[in-house]
Amino acid sequence: MIPSKIFFTKGVGRHKDYLASFELALREAGIASQNLVTVSSIFPAGCKRVTKEEGTKSLTPGQITFCVMARNATNEPNRLIAASIGVALPADAGQYGYLSEHHPFGETEQKCGDYAEDLAATMLATTLGIEFDSATSWDEREQQYKMSGKIVKTFNVSQSAIGDKDGLWTTVVACAVFCEYAILPNSPAVPGPVISLMNVPQPPSVVDPTTTPVTP
Repeated sequence: MIPSKIFFTKGVGRHKDYLASFELALREAGIASQNLVTVSSIFPAGCKRVTKEEGTKSLTPGQITFCVMARNATNEPNRLIAASIGVALPADAGQYGYLSEHHPFGETEQKCGDYAEDLAATMLATTLGIEFDSATSWDEREQQYKMSGKIVKTFNVSQSAIGDKDGLWTTVVACAVFCEYAILPNSPAVPGPVISLMNVPQPPSVVDPTTTPVTP
């Protein structure tokens, strides 16, 4: 099962209870009705990015939904928190890309996003064998990566917030959500991560006891 579509979303929630603030952040992100399962950070080859609006339409409430998630929370008044998903995509459409998660304290949304983007691009660069100086700034390395001709695009989706002044829990989330899948490479896409086996043809040697009479 290979993801064929992905969308990105983010949100912030505030509540006196930690879990409720997380729920509210997911609601703002539009994915609170899903049973979310977090996975590691590979952007599959051939996976198409769609809008949040298009992506959520293909999801069913209660569905097992795979995502890469960055989250952070605080109940300390005025504390700055952030969460970011960084993305790096190769020029070769047959090569996979990277998704990174970053969830710091005390970083602005811009700084958090740049770090996550840098992290994803650096992971991809090492996979592709691109030489670089890790001591240089992200702006310099970004140009170096793209000039190599092997990395075509990098971006980030980030959310920051300042802790509630009255001490309510404040939660931020940033997510890359897989919303459509293909059973095998180059096969037609099927909606959602749950693939029914009811319509899969069985080999001739398999006997279905519910439809085949039993001979005494």
